[in-house]
Amino acid sequence: MNPPHDDVLIIGGGAIGLATALALLDAGRGVRILEAGAVGGGASHGNCGTITPSHAPPLAAPGVVAQALRWMFTPDAPLYLKPRVDPALWHWLLRFAARCNPRDWRQSTQARAALLNDARARLADWVSRYGLQCEFEEEGLDYVFRDPRKFQQYVDESVVLKTFGIATQVFGGTDYEREEPAMLPGVAGAIRFPGDARLRPDRYVAELARVVRERGGVIEEQCRVDRLEPTSDGVRLATSQGERKGGEAVIALGAWTPAFARRLGIRAPIQPGKGYSITYSRPARVPRHPMVLKDRSVCVTVWGSGFRLGSTMEFSGHDDTLNATRLAALERGAREFLREPVGAEVHERWCGWRPMTWDDLPLLGRAPGQRKVWIAAGHGMLGISMSTATGQLMADLMTGRPPAFDPSPYRPERFA
Repeated sequence: MNPPHDDVLIIGGGAIGLATALALLDAGRGVRILEAGAVGGGASHGNCGTITPSHAPPLAAPGVVAQALRWMFTPDAPLYLKPRVDPALWHWLLRFAARCNPRDWRQSTQARAALLNDARARLADWVSRYGLQCEFEEEGLDYVFRDPRKFQQYVDESVVLKTFGIATQVFGGTDYEREEPAMLPGVAGAIRFPGDARLRPDRYVAELARVVRERGGVIEEQCRVDRLEPTSDGVRLATSQGERKGGEAVIALGAWTPAFARRLGIRAPIQPGKGYSITYSRPARVPRHPMVLKDRSVCVTVWGSGFRLGSTMEFSGHDDTLNATRLAALERGAREFLREPVGAEVHERWCGWRPMTWDDLPLLGRAPGQRKVWIAAGHGMLGISMSTATGQLMADLMTGRPPAFDPSPYRPERFA
């Protein structure tokens, strides 16, 4: 029997692939998603679910290289580089280090802000329009500090962030402790980003999948794509479930994009940045807002259904080991700040790979040298936050509609 010939084949069923599918369906296109595992089983699953226009500033910032060198041999540091011989990683790190300057910082911040601000507004619209049941709340995000010097550094940076449309509210330590009784004494200060939000990421992805199916999209799970070949009328995929044909294909494989793209002669310099989280039952006394405990780089998110500590960045390749030292660092950081730092029951200990580019911008657009192949990958720590804007931008580019913002900073050709 001949394989079906679909309109658009989307390779990867995480938040980015699903959001792209939904936007394409709304534009009148047909989609089939091919996912090697379970939908949302990758980086979409265990992250902290914060929606953060506040995170427009990139990881590549002045002073980061010196800090990273100090942390390099500290296994529980917020940013950890596992010592090993890996030429691709060292090349990536050199390019990353070269961007740790004010000019490139501003360039990346501007481009990230455009994507994040569009996505933030679009997410609220999608939650309402599609009835996404994902514990979405528009309640802001707090950066909390016990180190006065670090607090002042971020107060100074918040002035710069206003030029990118990122609103902030600054609290002194006493005022914040009065407002946030979940905190232990000793807070130096806090910065609130009222434009941020939160959701439960696994439920968000499950809801996107539900709406995609309801609108006629097809999702094939446990369907690994091994090879993509251009044809006269589109593309042909060799998969673990047999051949699939389509008019166009979108590669949305997150941290697994480079190896797949390389077979097509496409350069996608993405490194897997490993993150960790622990999900608990909800403690009795929890923070009123999602927060980042900035002295320890620990994110705290509360939902009606649970409580999660997460974050850290580890460059160790695709090592899927749960590092007990780094998980313990999350709990230790929470104990420095919170009266009830953990829940009574541990529901899940998790790790996943963020797809990190050296300029902290995703690859969004037509694949270099390909007529019918597109890429949507490389969102770093912000895949959930950027998902709706990415999906709409990809649909606009693929259908010839004018996009809501300038797509040029994300063009995959910049790495060709």
